[in-house]
Order: sequence, then structure tokens, then C-alpha cells
Amino acid sequence: MTNQPKIKVYYNSACPVCKAGIEAQMDKESCCEIQWNDIHTHRALVSEVNSDLEFVRERLHVIDEVGNLHVGFDAFLAIWRASAHERWKAKVLGIPVVRQLCTFGYNLFAAALYRWNKAKKHW
Repeated sequence: MTNQPKIKVYYNSACPVCKAGIEAQMDKESCCEIQWNDIHTHRALVSEVNSDLEFVRERLHVIDEVGNLHVGFDAFLAIWRASAHERWKAKVLGIPVVRQLCTFGYNLFAAALYRWNKAKKHW
């Protein structure tokens, strides 16, 4: 048994854009164990983040190594902080004003992508 820190990522593989992004991230080196949870194939996992299935379909969710929940753009920051070669992204894009702009952009994109997926009947 290992004492290595672990983060849990909750994503929606029914969205082709989300699936491609997560699969690309899975291939990257991380400094801790990352548990990838596909809520499309394992819907019951949504209960781990105390959220609605549709909201988790729309926005990425991460539980970090100390148990804090991060949603949307903040979830990406948590993943990048755990990724050896992407910590710089978390530092630069985590600067307060930059983070606010990125969060706003992410939320717009996520909402539009969610509507597109629903229209395409991906779930």
C-alpha cells in the first residue's frame, strides 16, 4: 500500500471534446496518483462530489489530495498543480485576475459545449 497523495478527477466521456482532453491529460506525467472517474459509465460516482449528474456532465470536478472539491477551471488548476510539466500553467493562470478571466471563459465554453452535446444526443 502506498501513501502517495491522490487526486480524483470526475469527467464525462460522452462528450467527445471532454474525452479527448482527459485522454491527453492521462498520458502526462504527474507527481501524485490520479484516479480518473468517468461519470458517463459510472454515474453513481457523482455522489462523491455531492453534485447533480447534469452539472458534472457540464463541468470538470476534482477532489484534490487533501479532500477539497474544485469545479470547472479550478479543477484544471488542481490537475496542473499535480502534473510535473504543467505546474507553470497553474501558477500563471492561477493569478487572481487571470484566473477570473479564465473561469469566465471556461464557464461560457462549458455551457455551450453542454448544450451542443445535448443537441447531438450524446447522452
